[in-house]
Amino acid sequence: MANSSEPADKNSLDQSNLDDDENLDLTAISGRNFWFDQGFTRLVYFFAVVTFAVLFLMTWVIYQEALPAIKQFGVGFLWGQDWDTGNGIFGALPYIYGTLVSSAIALLLAVPVGIAVALVTSENFLPPSLRTTLAFVVELIAAIPSVIIGLWAIFIFIPVLEPLEKWLGSTLKMIPLFNTQDPVGTNMLTAGIILAIMILPTMAAITRDVLLAIPKELRSASMALGGTRWETIFRVLLPSGFSGIVSAAMLALGRALGETMAVTMVIGNSAQISASLLDPAYTIPSVLANEFAEAEPGLHIGALSYLGLILFGLTLAVNIGAVLLVRWFARKNK
Repeated sequence: MANSSEPADKNSLDQSNLDDDENLDLTAISGRNFWFDQGFTRLVYFFAVVTFAVLFLMTWVIYQEALPAIKQFGVGFLWGQDWDTGNGIFGALPYIYGTLVSSAIALLLAVPVGIAVALVTSENFLPPSLRTTLAFVVELIAAIPSVIIGLWAIFIFIPVLEPLEKWLGSTLKMIPLFNTQDPVGTNMLTAGIILAIMILPTMAAITRDVLLAIPKELRSASMALGGTRWETIFRVLLPSGFSGIVSAAMLALGRALGETMAVTMVIGNSAQISASLLDPAYTIPSVLANEFAEAEPGLHIGALSYLGLILFGLTLAVNIGAVLLVRWFARKNK
């Protein structure tokens, strides 16, 4: 009798364990936590609230400073083209144009180069030691101060680039992008290239981390199905890491939109709107750096602060657009 009852008891015990396993939820947060877990959670919430509060306070302070210009010019400030401090006439369009175009040039150059560097330093094209060295050298560019990059551009890069720009202006003058007679080295194209060099480490480093995080099984499965190395890269790896690559591009674009000193030294600082990339231009960070220290309180300070709000709005719009793009791509690939 004792032996016959053992299987029943064992079956009931196994069923009980099975029920316990089915009810086990490793992500549940309703159980009893240690006091330091609760404290850490509250600390994280606290810092999140503090971050939002600081951001709101910064925006509010800049808005208060910009209020005279907002009341004076309203929304028309966005498409005004005159900037006359003596007569109190201010318009933001040349600076918005210069900021967007120079950043677009930088992004157009840095994204493909950054992805190429990330592929070379993450895949086995090169020996491991050489890949690590190359990645380190590219990331080292981010540690160079922008003033040093600006000085390098003035004394070394511009003398090398200027003959090419003169050739573009004389040979391709029928194209509006290069329709400038005898261009000088300080112009929109130079600023865009310098910005591309400055944002390249951000683009390359984050994209490399994204590619390294992709499971190796995806590479093996693609090649097992007959895909070549390049088919695996373009049809498997890059689509899989699309959201991370977009995030890298948006972080790089944010750096380009806010860059000040290097751009100020090479863009020419001329408040004009020209279709030619070989003409001087101006950006929002550059005019803030050049004029804020000597600006008179009142309308001039208000106009500069208004430009700061516009720059903040541009950065916010870029990030929102990146989030929407990633979500759209995710829905499309479901």
